[in-house]
Amino acid sequence: MTENAFFVKLKNRALIHIEGEDRIDFIQGLITNDIHKLKAGEILYSCFLTPQGKFLYDFFIHGGEDFLLLDCEGGERAQALYKKLNMYRLRKDVQISIEDSASVYAVFGSDIGYQDPRSKNLGRRSFEKPDLEERGFEEWDKRRINETIPDGSRDLIPEKSTMDEGQMDKIGAIDYDKGCYVGQELTARMHYRGLGKRQLQTVNINDLPDGADLRSQCGDIGIALVKNNK
Repeated sequence: MTENAFFVKLKNRALIHIEGEDRIDFIQGLITNDIHKLKAGEILYSCFLTPQGKFLYDFFIHGGEDFLLLDCEGGERAQALYKKLNMYRLRKDVQISIEDSASVYAVFGSDIGYQDPRSKNLGRRSFEKPDLEERGFEEWDKRRINETIPDGSRDLIPEKSTMDEGQMDKIGAIDYDKGCYVGQELTARMHYRGLGKRQLQTVNINDLPDGADLRSQCGDIGIALVKNNK
């Protein structure tokens, strides 16, 4: 721990608990990442797509001896994800429960919690309030926007955005070598054929590129969907 250690309380988070003997196979068939890459003491970032390869949800997966824990967007978004997961459960030995409002913190300058796998500059994620200085949400949000890291449905439009638009492979959300999952075909095709025409980029909101679709912002910077230069 350093003298400058601090934490930020993240906005609108929830937790979904998945238990049962089939939990690993169940989640593996749904998510864009490979659940088998999840190691003790770490968390895995991944997404859940429509069958057409469009963004639905993103979340962090924690693993325990007999459970999986999804750190996801809260409120109505969490309830919708919970219902969607139950639709795919069918006859699998899987039990799913939800806390649609949970406290999640980003911790900096300390070894509390789990390192955010998207970037070391986003700190470590913890479910326990640290005994450290608290700073405003903007402290975390500026770091995220500067690195062009989407924040769920603030930046990615459910049932419309693709993984290519969000450049999600660059932040470790996708494993192109794993087996089948919902929406895999379009995701792989866009990646290997370079079909995407627009992608999220960090912008100065006072000097937006022509045709930019501004999503989230903090101060004078934001993330916008803009036309590729390639």
